[in-house]
Amino acid sequence: MLYKNYGKNGRNLMTLCLISMLAATAFSSEQENSPCDGEATGGELRRVAIIALLFLFSSKVLAMDLETDYEVAHVAEFISSHQFTRVALQFPDELLKDSMRVVKALRQELNSSVKLYVMADTTYGSCCVDEVGAAHVNAECVIHYGHTCLSPTSKLPAMFIFGKGSINTSNCARNLLNYGLKSGKPLLVLFGLEYAHAIPEIENALACHAPSVCGGISMLEHLYADVSCSVMIPCETCKRGVGNECLAEETSQHYNIGGLSWRLPQGRKMEDYLLLWIGLENPAFANVVLTFNSCEIVRYDPTEDCLMTDLSQQKKILRRRYYLVEKAKDANMIGILVGTLGAAGYLHMIHRMRELITKAGKKSYTFVMGRPNPAKLANFPECDVFVNVSCAQTALLDSKEFLAPIITPFEAMLALDRGSQWTGAYVVEFQDLIGSTPQRTEQSEEARFSFLQGAYVEDLDLQDNHEPEKDEILALVNTTEKALQVRDEYRQSVMKSVAKSGAEYFASRSYHGLDINSTSALPGEFLTGRSGKASGYKDEKTEQ
Repeated sequence: MLYKNYGKNGRNLMTLCLISMLAATAFSSEQENSPCDGEATGGELRRVAIIALLFLFSSKVLAMDLETDYEVAHVAEFISSHQFTRVALQFPDELLKDSMRVVKALRQELNSSVKLYVMADTTYGSCCVDEVGAAHVNAECVIHYGHTCLSPTSKLPAMFIFGKGSINTSNCARNLLNYGLKSGKPLLVLFGLEYAHAIPEIENALACHAPSVCGGISMLEHLYADVSCSVMIPCETCKRGVGNECLAEETSQHYNIGGLSWRLPQGRKMEDYLLLWIGLENPAFANVVLTFNSCEIVRYDPTEDCLMTDLSQQKKILRRRYYLVEKAKDANMIGILVGTLGAAGYLHMIHRMRELITKAGKKSYTFVMGRPNPAKLANFPECDVFVNVSCAQTALLDSKEFLAPIITPFEAMLALDRGSQWTGAYVVEFQDLIGSTPQRTEQSEEARFSFLQGAYVEDLDLQDNHEPEKDEILALVNTTEKALQVRDEYRQSVMKSVAKSGAEYFASRSYHGLDINSTSALPGEFLTGRSGKASGYKDEKTEQ
């Protein structure tokens, strides 16, 4: 059963167990008859031979796994066919231990003129292609290993190796069929990219189990998603959703999320299907739950080898995101976090967020800081909320530990556009928002009702937006000068209104660092500080 259900991993594990049992039997049978004169006997030679065989076979198995999991021949063919001479290999932290073995295997397949560079510890999420790191070595393409979001690249070609996760295909198909027949709905099978290799086996296993389970009943209607692509060329992926899979007939409806794509037949809609996710509970699955929140969803966990039907905790994510949208409506200063430098269209989305925030009468500040964490963002307490412009699988951050909440560009559009209303639909890919047409509604000067404060509130004055400064630097200087002039003689802030900019927030602080204001025109005197070690300064030793 292990050989049949778990594929190559089961075969390798079973063979290693048999050889280990053989070695243990040889050791135990010869232990009692071993001589004490120090000479090698036939039993000892047999034990040495078994150990050598075990070592050689283990090395062979590891080489086979390396070829299969990392697709060495396929990668070498891709590099050679495109005549790349400088190639960056991007590994996540959990696969970095195999990087040197992969490089060694690739060097045996490639020309000696091809230079390989291993990239680790990416600046942003490891699921995105690190084009900035690849540019440091002037790489011509990137080979991305491990889990990926398949976000389109902006400059460099990329090839993705998803890996092959272990899964019991027979048990998965049996659970899929039983639950599908119980629900009575057609099935739509979605999966993590690391389990894409097992989908054909699951289809075959489903066909084998169907006659015994259905008992002559017609086959259960099911639909499988396809992997969008494993190779990306910037000139071909610059426009989101333009590809062979998207050139469908007008009678079909196309969907794309997390590197998966599928088309529904005419007359069908997503609510008609039971969604079955094969994979782990990760950000990719969270995006599916948010995007198709009106559908019934179940998850098959390959590690636990069971079907998860209770997704109440995942459903709470949607309520949490709506709460953050309401909180963003009351924000006065908004920070824009640059969460990616490689995904196509990120600059356009940043500019669009700035325009949206300015139109809403609020101030925006842009931050480039790599992966955000509570300590980094705590340095900017003047920001009431942050907008994370990044790929779909890193944009959803649990901001409970942060000083200010972190929202996505889609949530920012809901919060800042007073003419928009949330219909329950959710968009996780910011590339999908680029092509959407924003609602052109006039800003209302009437007070709006805040659900968090329980009262009507007024947004910041929009008069400054009607006459924008042509010089942004001059506008910042004028705002700072105006904010710092509002002080009394005791150097305490007298501003009672809410700060409208970072300069006004800084002026309202009780501590501003070193005091640069002085009535004397002469420079101050230099004073000599203490010298020595903290455990005992020189002036302290004289007291002994």
